[in-house]
Order: sequence, then structure tokens, then C-alpha cells
Amino acid sequence: MRIAIAGGTGTVGRHVTEHVRAAGHDIVVLSRVNGTDVLTGEGLAGALAGADAVIDVTNLATTLSAKKSKSFFETAAHHLLAAEEQAGVGHHVVLSIVGIDDIDTSYYAGKLAQERAVSAGPVPFTIARAGQFHEFAGQILGLVSGPFAPMPRTLMRPVAAREVAAHLVRVAEAGAAGRAPDLVGPRDETLADAARRQLAFDGIRRRVIDLRLPGAYGRGLASGSLRGGADALQGEITFDEWLRSADHTRP
Repeated sequence: MRIAIAGGTGTVGRHVTEHVRAAGHDIVVLSRVNGTDVLTGEGLAGALAGADAVIDVTNLATTLSAKKSKSFFETAAHHLLAAEEQAGVGHHVVLSIVGIDDIDTSYYAGKLAQERAVSAGPVPFTIARAGQFHEFAGQILGLVSGPFAPMPRTLMRPVAAREVAAHLVRVAEAGAAGRAPDLVGPRDETLADAARRQLAFDGIRRRVIDLRLPGAYGRGLASGSLRGGADALQGEITFDEWLRSADHTRP
């Protein structure tokens, strides 16, 4: 197969690239460095010539703006799908997030808009939802500096980005299915507790404060829906195992 990866240098994308190569497939990484841009559509059709599938793991820096998130994900999806239709690509795989159906606000509004665009698009598709990545705690810790680290109260079942990547490659190989089984991690966690353990592991002294955010977004984070359902596939790498692995880089 020839598989194109949108967002191939990001948190999940770099692992997708690794797994695609390990599986023996031809690979195309869509990035501005390579002359392609999902937000303008530049270079996409040419780069996708001969591709059998596209795995979309494009991402936007953490934002609470539903408008910004929807604009990014809808624009990227429409440009990718149009280019795929032109190039004759037969399968569009998009990574989304478990449990967000009733959290149509903030960042998740963009992911739901992306799912709707893909579902209504011209290319056979599979939506593959996963839990928060083990990297998520560190990303939130990096948003605010200083002795205090506020964490939105989040009940989650985090999964290693490496395992998400392997799942996405298997989904791409299997052909369009509409929805793939959800993938979550092996253990229930809270974001605040994961952040505390990461700080301790990294030898950093900061006080983590568990804060419940107001509104629909805060209720959704604290509801447990992001842990996925009982029928979700489960990864094997725990958060503490990930901390000790080469995938976690100490600051």
C-alpha cells in the first residue's frame, strides 16, 4: 500500500510514520516542509497521486476556542478530502477522541465538526477514536509556568501514542469501515494525578491544583465519558510504563 500521513511529524504522526514503514508500505508525509499545506490545499493533490489511503492525525495546539478549533479541523478536512477525491484515494482514516459526543464545545467542537465533514465527504472513510494520550499531562503542564500547575478535572483512560499509531495503521490496512473500535488505555486515571506523577518522575517541584472547569466543557471532562465504553479496545502501556520509556523525554 501507499499511505499518506497528514500531521506525520506530530505527537502521533511520528509514530504512525514509524509503523507504516515497519509494515513495509510506501509512505508520503504531508507537511509544509514537503510543499503541502492542509489549510490552503497547496500541493495536496499531487502528493496524493497513487496513494491508497490517508491517515489524518493533524492537530491544533490546545485551545478553548470552539470557533478556532472548528475552523482548523473543518478546513483541513475539506482540503484533504477534495484532494483525495481528485487523486482517487480510496480510504480516509481520521483520528478522533473517545466520548466527546455530548461535549460539542471548546476543542472538542472542532473534532466533532471534523468527523461530520469526513462522514459527509466524497471519500470512503473510517473514524478511529482514541483516549487522551499519555503525553497529554505534559502538554497541559507546559501551558502555564511557575510553582502552581492548574489541571482541569479530567477523568480519562490515557493510551500511549505509539499504540494509537499502530491501531491507525491496522485500520488503514483493513479498508473503510465508517467507525473503528475505540481505543483506550489500560487504566483509569485523572489528569491531576498523572501530572503529579510526571512532575515527581522528572524531579520538578510544582503544586498541581485540580480545578473543575465551568460549563459544558468542564462537565464533560469530569463526567468520565472520556474513559470510553466497556467495548473499547485496550492498550497495554500504562502511564507509569510510558514515563520510564524512551517516548517520554524529560524537560
